[in-house]
Order: sequence, then C-alpha cells, then structure tokens
Amino acid sequence: MLKEIIISIQSFVAAHRFIIKHKLWKWILIPGLIYCILFMAGTYLFGKTSYQATEFILLKTGLKTWLESMHESWLNWLVIVGQFFIIIILFLFYFSLFKFIFLIIGSPVFAYLSEKTESIIEGKEFPFSFSQFIKDIVRGIKIALRNLLWQTVYLLSILIFSFIPIVGWVAPLIALLTECYYFGFSMLDYSSERHKLTTTQSITFIGKHKGLAIGNGVVFYIMHFIPVLGWMLAPSYAVIAATLSLHNARARQVV
Repeated sequence: MLKEIIISIQSFVAAHRFIIKHKLWKWILIPGLIYCILFMAGTYLFGKTSYQATEFILLKTGLKTWLESMHESWLNWLVIVGQFFIIIILFLFYFSLFKFIFLIIGSPVFAYLSEKTESIIEGKEFPFSFSQFIKDIVRGIKIALRNLLWQTVYLLSILIFSFIPIVGWVAPLIALLTECYYFGFSMLDYSSERHKLTTTQSITFIGKHKGLAIGNGVVFYIMHFIPVLGWMLAPSYAVIAATLSLHNARARQVV
C-alpha cells in the first residue's frame, strides 16, 4: 500500500507538468472556480452550525448535564478535548456532503479530463460517443452517491466512537483517511470505466489498491491549506493525477 500511496502523491507533481505542457488550464479553472465558491459556502455554513450541533449532541446524550453535576475539572477537560475532535469529524461530514455534490455537478468535466489525459498518454484519440459520455456521467453520479452513503455510515460510526475518552481521540485520523479513500475512489473510477470495468469490478479493483485512492485524497486535502488557489486547482489536479497514477502503477507492475 505504501508504494501505491507514494505513486499517487508523485502523480500530482506529474499532473502539474502535464497540465502546463498540454495547455489544459481552461478545464482546470472553470470547475475550480465553481468548487471554490461551494467550498467557501460550505465552510461558512459549518462555522454557523458546528457549535450548535456539538451542544445538541452533548445535551441529547446527557453528557453535559452529567458533567455539570460532577464538578470534576479533569472530566471537563476531557469533554473540551472531545468537543474539539467532534467538531473536526463534523467538519469532515460537512465537507463530504458538499464535495459529493460537486462531484455530481462536475462529473461531465471530470469524465472528459480523465479521457483527455489518457488519450494524450497513449497517443491515441478515443472516438467521442455522446451516449458513452452520458453513461460516464451517470456512472460518476452513481459512484458518488454510493460513496456518499457508505462514507456517511462510517463517519457516523466514527462519531459515536469519538465519545470514548482518550481512545476516541484517534477518531479524526480514521475519519480523514476514510474521507481521502472515498474521494480518491471517485477519481480513479473514471479510468476504471474507460477500461470497461463494471461498477462491481471497479469497487473490487480499487479496494485491492487502496493506496492509490488514499494518496490521491491526501494531496487533495493538503491543497486546501493554500487559500483560494489550492481550492481552485485541487479537484481537476486530482482527476488528472488519478489517471496518471494508474498509468504509472501499471507501468511499474504495481497493479
């Protein structure tokens, strides 16, 4: 898995060079601008509701009332730390929802970008078929919805796990890796579809090569630490990097 993660991370550097060399900027900036607006809207919504959501959870579980009756400073400290981790997990949950909405909206562009990347690598043109293009979009939407469902199940389970004192502190890391995997999965599936893998076969294939998906998701999230520019470049860089990573992994006989 480590080798796959390294290949996936290196592919982002290759993606940058690839975009410059083949002048793909128009396919990067337009979806990037839409993503940037959605990301800022999602962050604003999170900022407005995260505190209330955390308070609601503590009240409904009875933890807040119980702690107030205990008057133990160390218990209050544990809850403060726990609240911090709950907020992180809630942020990932918010991020998941808006990210999958964007994946659905951007599916046509991502399908085209992935195909364009592979056609340049292979040195051949894939004949355009409108019916196939629509199938790619529908499949991208189905995969996004399927991943959203499973990721929500896992994140809710991780949220419950985060209530366990001390042990639950690893919950944000597990949640982040889950988030990275499912995002990378969506990016890799565009190539899987083009290689005639069914949805079931794609799920099995990517499941066996989780490193490629996780590595893609990790860099995608790291790019968000660069305000505006990173947000704009992250989605399209991710789909091109995913296509390149699969090509490189096959060339090195990793997959």
